[in-house]
Amino acid sequence: MHQKPGKLGRNGGGRGEAESEAVCDEARTARHETGSPGRDDLLARALAKANMEAAWKRVKSNGGSAGVDGLSIAETADYLKAHWPRIRESLFDGSYRPAPVRRVQIPKPGGGVRELGIPTVTDRLIQQALLQVLQPMIDRTFSEHSYGFRAAARTTRCSKHSATCRTATGWWSMWIWRSSSTGSI
Repeated sequence: MHQKPGKLGRNGGGRGEAESEAVCDEARTARHETGSPGRDDLLARALAKANMEAAWKRVKSNGGSAGVDGLSIAETADYLKAHWPRIRESLFDGSYRPAPVRRVQIPKPGGGVRELGIPTVTDRLIQQALLQVLQPMIDRTFSEHSYGFRAAARTTRCSKHSATCRTATGWWSMWIWRSSSTGSI
């Protein structure tokens, strides 16, 4: 027989197995952690001037719409000239919170719509700066035959690899490549 609390809602009497001080079930933020030199070094590398300039060039070249703050790329450039020191400090102390994404509905070719979330230009800049530091470190841990969602791992490389494996493995690898390139897996 299942035990039920006397009242609806959480069992506030401390009679359950969970610790009584658990009030929030969200993960702890960076500012609550003990930290490590590795984390701080990665963040410093991501926020270094040269990396931020490269990230800005990438975000600017990608274009894109404004997020919930309504700031275009040009308006964000002016905004960051005045506010970047405060944003940078909040990133270092762990208090930075990305803005909510702007939801846009995009029509699908076959009918219906799909939702797209558009971050603010500032958040896209920070994401790009982090990507530029983390991706080279993480990418080298993948198999040389892993082609999904990776820089410089295009379907042409996958095609060449599959063709060389075809004689050894039969048609299986060609089926995988054709299916994944058409999105039917």
